[in-house]
Amino acid sequence: MCGIVGYVGHGDAVSFILPGLRRLEYRGYDSAGIATVSGMSLDVRKATGKIADLEALLASDRPPGTLGVGHTRWATHGRPSDANAHPHLDCQGQLAIVHNGIIDNYRELRKALAAEGHRFRSQTDTEVIAHLIERYQTNGLEAAVLRAARDLRGAYAVACVASTAPNTLIAIRRGSSPLVIGFGRGETFLASDIPALLGHTREILVLEEGELAVLTPDSVTLRTLDGLPIRRQPSTVLWDGEAAEKSGYPHFMLKEIFEQPEAVRNTVRERVDLEGPEIQIPELGLKDRELAGLNRLCFVACGSSWHAALVGKYLVEAFARLPVEVDIASEFRYRRPVLDSRVLTVAISQSGETADTLAALREARDQGSRAVAICNVVGSSLAREADGVVYTRAGIEIGVASTKAFTAQLAAVTLLGLKLGLARSLVDPALVRQVAKGLWELPDLMSVVLQQRDTIRGIAERFVERDHFLYLGRGLHYPLALEGALKLKEISYIHAEGYPAGEMKHGPIALIDQRMPVVAIVPRGSTYEKMTSNVEEVKARDGVVIAVATEGDEAIAAKADLVIPVPPSLEWLQPVLIAEALQLLAYYVGVLRGCDVDQPRNLAKSVTVE
Repeated sequence: MCGIVGYVGHGDAVSFILPGLRRLEYRGYDSAGIATVSGMSLDVRKATGKIADLEALLASDRPPGTLGVGHTRWATHGRPSDANAHPHLDCQGQLAIVHNGIIDNYRELRKALAAEGHRFRSQTDTEVIAHLIERYQTNGLEAAVLRAARDLRGAYAVACVASTAPNTLIAIRRGSSPLVIGFGRGETFLASDIPALLGHTREILVLEEGELAVLTPDSVTLRTLDGLPIRRQPSTVLWDGEAAEKSGYPHFMLKEIFEQPEAVRNTVRERVDLEGPEIQIPELGLKDRELAGLNRLCFVACGSSWHAALVGKYLVEAFARLPVEVDIASEFRYRRPVLDSRVLTVAISQSGETADTLAALREARDQGSRAVAICNVVGSSLAREADGVVYTRAGIEIGVASTKAFTAQLAAVTLLGLKLGLARSLVDPALVRQVAKGLWELPDLMSVVLQQRDTIRGIAERFVERDHFLYLGRGLHYPLALEGALKLKEISYIHAEGYPAGEMKHGPIALIDQRMPVVAIVPRGSTYEKMTSNVEEVKARDGVVIAVATEGDEAIAAKADLVIPVPPSLEWLQPVLIAEALQLLAYYVGVLRGCDVDQPRNLAKSVTVE
């Protein structure tokens, strides 16, 4: 999730772009760059690292110009480096591109352009866009950008400047990557999020799907990607700075819940081959023959990441037939684990800085185990110390209670399970294709769950005064019962327990009465009949059942008091959809109780002490 900033006007472009990039640094922070146009000259400066590194580079040699674009990067194609940092140039060095999103067909485009004589300087998909525009630039910059857009497949936001058009900034959007235009007096602004614009203007226009905008100091022209004109008036932003950073959502948590389809899409993209079957995780650091030689896998993690690891156990054992242990990282070192070179230790942490998880990784490596990290922060300690890494690409997560990082972790452990199954030749290729296709389509199903927000809020209103909740699940959904209970505890301060439903009769059933809501995870699948029996047992004791069930399941609707519907999906992928539903339930209960859902009491985003 990268940050884009642009300026065209009569003032100093850098004076807007650098502060704008700093406000968007949460969107990407492994490298940054800026391109400015002065007269007929294009000047590009780039630096690996934080915005401060770029500012230091410009401190003694500030480029002039009243037109420019800037970018802060979250790496997807190519490791963080000066060469891979944005902006990217065409062959002639006359136009510069910044880009957020992924170009799905960049490999074939790059191959075709290389055959025409184009020479590439980076490993990124973005550079292809600059070369495509150069290919078509015979009738002006706008026409070339429109023509190039027809060749691109994927979801992207692009901003382009050229020395041949010194008063023009062109922006284009396709898919979920946002772009916002700001209107000033004799100047026009562009950013991928509103915070970068505040202090300069409150008059904005959000570029919509499939639109191109031509920005000059005094005007903005909109067109469809077919070239048809669009007329739309700007609106006035009334938010304060903090609210604007939330893009209009009342809390970061809700914003991040709604960013989950994009987070999962970015985690899956480039890694699944729908025809292969093949799972591509080049940063994993282990060859297939090394994966085939493993005799055990050990997940280590804390909190929500531990719940993702529990789901990973089911998936790895199913797809790869490899025995799996799951340890809470803070306990791992104190049980004298038995490890050697044929054990793969997989450490999961959103930040990559969780102290207990780092300690567990180091313990595993000291005993000769190979180690892989699943984390969300490029260059984090966990990523640096592991033999390989699977980045989740969720973008920075500000809310303390993990939401999009968790579902991205679920996607990552699914990819890892499939990769291991293929390397060990123990998974049916047809199943790999089926799950890969399901992963590709999963973000659309996730968006359907998010449309249930009003239904879920209504359920939350009925139970906001309760003091205890019980969550029940079986198989893949037992970890989701734990996660749902954790979310409710974290942000509403209600006591909640997650249990494997088969254990209900071994103690928790004594708690059930009319005051104890029971959240039963009952989608159609291999555990459906057993879970249905558990629901009936709860109802027989006057319990109140909130069922998370497959959309259209009338049998469950007749048994439960309330239903949160989720769309039908492959059983392997249901945890992602269920997680969203349970997050929304916890969110609305917390909000209705007046809790600070973004910064719950006593909690920190990253636990960096043991």
